[in-house]
Amino acid sequence: MDFRQLRYFVAVAEELSFSAAARRLHISQPPLSLQIKAMEEELGAQLLKRDNRNMELTEAGALLLDEARRALSHLDRAGEVVRQAVRGEAGELRIAFTASVPMFDAFPGILREFRERHPAVIADLTHMSSAQQLQSLADKAIDVGFLRPSPLFYPPAGITVHELWRDRLVAVLPSSHPLARDTGPLPMTALAREAFILFPRGLGCGLFEHVGTLASRAGFGTRIRQEAREGTTILGLVAAGMGISILPEIYTKTGIPGVAYRPLDTPDAASRLLLAHRASDDSPLLERFLSVAIAPALPAAA
Repeated sequence: MDFRQLRYFVAVAEELSFSAAARRLHISQPPLSLQIKAMEEELGAQLLKRDNRNMELTEAGALLLDEARRALSHLDRAGEVVRQAVRGEAGELRIAFTASVPMFDAFPGILREFRERHPAVIADLTHMSSAQQLQSLADKAIDVGFLRPSPLFYPPAGITVHELWRDRLVAVLPSSHPLARDTGPLPMTALAREAFILFPRGLGCGLFEHVGTLASRAGFGTRIRQEAREGTTILGLVAAGMGISILPEIYTKTGIPGVAYRPLDTPDAASRLLLAHRASDDSPLLERFLSVAIAPALPAAA
């Protein structure tokens, strides 16, 4: 049996008339009768009881009708899913982001608006460092990346980036630290003798590279006492007096006690958050996501 025969059978079973079913299917009656007969021969069962005046389903025919309707419904649904995917209205979009990105109010706003516009799309969200995102884009393991690169970053060949937001890096100090007594801008040179708590060096974190660049330009190398993979863990370690750190100012929203923040008195403390995707990716699904993510004018650090 094939799906065409199932459609023919459902029409005949619902109309209980070959002539009415033929009109409904826009075909002539003889080939319709031949197809039903072929189905009966293939199944080895009579599907319809018919005489010159009446037609009715046999028990086997009634069972087949239920299954045929279910199969045709699945087929129609599969076809619609494919058509939605072609239009960019269904499918899966693989999105990666760095740790600080979800702290921007605009990020969940983008995801919420995209889901409201395209409820059939599945968003697969993964936390990755900036370097991991770029590699995953190149490997076609993700479709979109939200990354925070170092100030020396230049997009590699085949990757398109869009700047979404900006904030600044700030010094993060224990509340009891002498440098925490003031609130004004702090020169990087004031941190030259401090022990730092930073994201791991090998994580491919753009923030680690940015801090290293700031220290190098101020004439010193960072002395790392502790590494931690989570920004909130870094804040906790700073609060415990184990060292200082430099983090994006968005982390001031966490409200962790025992920590003080000082702006850095250097123009290269500005940090960018970028949306990245493959330049060759022309999928309608990506286009629809970009229309939500980069079309509006988004606040810098809302």
